[in-house]
Amino acid sequence: MVEKELIDECRNGDLHNFRKVVEKTTPLIFSVAFRIMGDEDGARDIVQDTMVTVWQKLGKIKTITCYKTWVYRITVNKCYDQLRKQKRQKEERFGEREWEIISNHVAEEGNTELENSENARIINMLTNQLSPRQKTVFVLSELEGLDSDEIVRITGIAKPLVKANLYYARKNIGSLLKKYL
Repeated sequence: MVEKELIDECRNGDLHNFRKVVEKTTPLIFSVAFRIMGDEDGARDIVQDTMVTVWQKLGKIKTITCYKTWVYRITVNKCYDQLRKQKRQKEERFGEREWEIISNHVAEEGNTELENSENARIINMLTNQLSPRQKTVFVLSELEGLDSDEIVRITGIAKPLVKANLYYARKNIGSLLKKYL
């Protein structure tokens, strides 16, 4: 992902090399933020906030092997903050027509790459009822393909709680899919 030399040069204030770090790290951050937030603009904001934090705290990273986990953790925390803000807003409700669209889309597409806004909206609708923790664990496990040990390092949640949150997230999403498919 990002080489040790590049990080070391950035620690010394080299903005040109930090641009390279941004270019290499942005796809990872955007992927996670987009899947958790379900909104392209919100994901871009998370990317920007995360990269500012990375620049400010780059000196604190101990080893380059920790970099990816560290960036995931910053991204997830930024998403948590944003989700908490959104929770205060009025909850969006979906009718039969929206669920019919989801049903048809899932039936036709099967497992998708979740790269466009329509797919993000579907995931957002399915995960809307989940707590921020459940949503994050679900995204990191099911969409990012991370194992539970890595999720523990990223989120700081104990392994049994990661597994419990993933179980309930799957159960809730499964119930929604059964109800509307």
